[in-house]
Amino acid sequence: MKNPGLMKLAGLELAALALTAGQVTAAEAASAGKPNIILIFSDDVGLGDIGCCGGPFKTPNIDALAQSGTRFELCYSTPLCGPSRCEALTGRYPFRTGLNSNHSKEAIDPSREVMIPTVMKSAGYVTACAGKWGQMSFGPGEWGFDEHIIFNKGDERYWCTPDAVYTVNGKPVKFPKGTYFPDVVYDAVTSFMTRHKDQPFFIYYPMPHIHGPIQRTPDSAPGADQTRLYADNVEYMDKLVGKLIAELDRLKLREKTVVIFTGDNGTARFGVEAATVNGKSISGNKGTLLEGGSRVPLIVNRPGITPAGKVNRDLIDFSDFFPTFAELGGAALPAGVTIDGHSFAAQIRGAKGTPRDWVYVELSGKSYVRNAGFKLTNHGELFDMKNAPFQEIPVPSGTTNAAAIAARAYLQPILDQHPAASVSGDKKKHKSPAKKAAKKAAKEEPDL
Repeated sequence: MKNPGLMKLAGLELAALALTAGQVTAAEAASAGKPNIILIFSDDVGLGDIGCCGGPFKTPNIDALAQSGTRFELCYSTPLCGPSRCEALTGRYPFRTGLNSNHSKEAIDPSREVMIPTVMKSAGYVTACAGKWGQMSFGPGEWGFDEHIIFNKGDERYWCTPDAVYTVNGKPVKFPKGTYFPDVVYDAVTSFMTRHKDQPFFIYYPMPHIHGPIQRTPDSAPGADQTRLYADNVEYMDKLVGKLIAELDRLKLREKTVVIFTGDNGTARFGVEAATVNGKSISGNKGTLLEGGSRVPLIVNRPGITPAGKVNRDLIDFSDFFPTFAELGGAALPAGVTIDGHSFAAQIRGAKGTPRDWVYVELSGKSYVRNAGFKLTNHGELFDMKNAPFQEIPVPSGTTNAAAIAARAYLQPILDQHPAASVSGDKKKHKSPAKKAAKKAAKEEPDL
């Protein structure tokens, strides 16, 4: 049965924002052979939430994407959603944009930054955003998305109440009480695909799942406890991914579409006990600059293009999405803008490419740079990462280990070139990066 919100969506005439027939013809002529791109951005989903990454939950549809595509083992976000999403959409690190916490969204605006939909549209793509917008200024329309549907408050992400007001293409909308908003978002995504199946599209699909507070899903059994409900939400997220792939098949778009699945940051505190990797707890969680705060699932799938069943261990961070999508779509990067990302389009196609040697992670004035073996923080702490993601081993300051000495010498100049900016109003003296980040996360976690 169709979600009751879909009729409302139709009534708002989402199709009114579609390109005219003449524009479609021009776009098709200019963009022959360009792949569709769907970026699925799950919320608070770390490695332990996904089966193929070693998690204990049932995620057969996401696992199938990995089995028939490529799973990138070493992908790093920022540890909280606002700066994480901004980095992915701009290709720029937080110290450049100023959005370095969940309280700094006013630092960015379209007069100073360019997001990926603008770049993709220049290459003939039509663009959509459906789901979470959260800690970024303005709305998706101001940043270049042709169509968009978002919730405005955190308690609106799941079940619609009579007072809940959503935004559809810039207009306030109410959905019937009891409507499950993740289904409305899914319907909007598939409606967009159907209406634009004859031209290349870029869809940013920031799913509501599985951010807390955890609630029942339409598939949850009555009386399920919180442990079961957490699993229910992971499974419902996976179900929506499966439905999306089935719809691409039905529309005969599967071979034309690159599907990317990732998480915006690591697992939240309330999920880390269950979200283990191969039965072991990982170091840290959302909001910390430990491995579990930023190391997230990344799966890329395009039939016949991405190598099936491959696990790639190249380092990737969220700034890399911007140039990768631009390269896949044949779009030029914006002139005069420093893009921190490195394209991994070649790796998506199964080629060696030019993998980056390090990734950079920043949050609220704290940062680190990490290569394959070591991590160096902006407070001078060096960690041996040979046991990551389960353990980060402090390296003593007076070490004689040649590999550690060489790592510090290599990473320090990189860190010096990436000066993490302090958050406005944060005058507390440094104690411990991990403890400070965790304490701040406790305040910031009830976000959108």
